[in-house]
Amino acid sequence: MKLKEIKSVEIMPGLNGRMIHGQTMTWAFWDIEKGAEVPMHQHIHEQIMHVQEGKFEFTLDGKTKVYGSNSVVVIPSNTLHSGVALTSCKILDVFSPVREEYR
Repeated sequence: MKLKEIKSVEIMPGLNGRMIHGQTMTWAFWDIEKGAEVPMHQHIHEQIMHVQEGKFEFTLDGKTKVYGSNSVVVIPSNTLHSGVALTSCKILDVFSPVREEYR
C-alpha cells in the first residue's frame, strides 16, 4: 500500500487526513491548511503528535505552545487539547485504541 493511494478525508474544515488502522491503533497523516482549527476536546485515546512541517499552536491541559518541524507531543487519554495551524502543516498522529470514527 502507498500513502497516496489512501483516500484523504476532510475531518474538520481545513483538516484533511489519510488513516491507517491496525488492531489497536490508528495512524493519521494530516495535511492542514493555514488557519484551520481543532476545537478544544478530549477523548479516551492516547495520542502522539509529530509536526513534520509548519507551525502549529497547540494547547494541552491549559498550556499553549507553538510547535514546529520535528516537534513531538504526547497527549494522555482524556486530557483537554486544541490547536490552530499558524502555517500550512503536515502532522502525523498515532491514536490508541483505534479511532473508530475515522474508519
